[in-house]
Amino acid sequence: MRNLWKLLNSPRHLIVFEAAARLGSFTRAAGELNIQQPAVSMAIKQLEESLGVILFHRSHRKIELTKAGERFFTDVSIGLGHIQNAALAIHQRGQNDHVTLSVSTAFAYYWMVPRLEDLHEKHPNVDLRLQTSDREPDIGSEGISLAIRRGNGVWPGVQSVLIAPEVIFPIANPRLMATAINLKTAANLLHERLIHLEEPVRERPTWDQWFAHFGVPAGTPKAGLRLNDYALVLQAAMAGEGFAFGWQHVTDNLIEKGLLAARPEWSWETGNGFYLVWSTETPLIPQAEQVRDWMIAKAKSGNALSR
Repeated sequence: MRNLWKLLNSPRHLIVFEAAARLGSFTRAAGELNIQQPAVSMAIKQLEESLGVILFHRSHRKIELTKAGERFFTDVSIGLGHIQNAALAIHQRGQNDHVTLSVSTAFAYYWMVPRLEDLHEKHPNVDLRLQTSDREPDIGSEGISLAIRRGNGVWPGVQSVLIAPEVIFPIANPRLMATAINLKTAANLLHERLIHLEEPVRERPTWDQWFAHFGVPAGTPKAGLRLNDYALVLQAAMAGEGFAFGWQHVTDNLIEKGLLAARPEWSWETGNGFYLVWSTETPLIPQAEQVRDWMIAKAKSGNALSR
């Protein structure tokens, strides 16, 4: 380390160099680091003078790494990556030991809450913060340990494990389901009052897509009810306000309790799923690992509530 101290005027120069090399621009590096572009140029120049080599070929509005610069960039980026991960992990541990889980209101209320007793029995030292959101948060920058996302399971910067495939079928209050007229085909639902989910940010399947999946020509359904939160949709369905989408992993327990009735023979498997995700950049604290592993185990056991 004595030699490193002699070679480098400032360790900050390594951060500036890594950003400039990764982004291929002194200007973009300045923007990312929130400093002026001349400060980037000066830092690179001082680093080159300290090392005694040229790291960048400079031309009009363009920079390219030299051979020495390419080799140096590889080693510096790996080293700074390790330092960043260690610093973030220590910082997170120093801030708190609670686990923040970001989910939709419906997932929190109908999937997580009924299972919390089991989590607390198995992991009594876990301090869980259940955070609901109507959007997909940036877990890396918002201090979120774990989150549930809908999609294909592939997102940059996160690892993912499938909690439940997306399976949708019609649901309604049991009395409404029993008294509905002529529900022999999916097309007959066009004549029933439908409850629509219209979230303001996240994309969700629609009744039009569901009908199209079953080959039902576009029609004009009866007047219905439109809500922006799936927890409200379920409450309205249980109250007998109409037919709604039932996401299997959320509604199975409500159906078992007799609060809802379903037509599972009209299930639509969309190809998407609901995934538990966590950052690849920030190591999870032990308590977050416990919650992650517990949720994965619950999903593999068929989402059963039993302990």
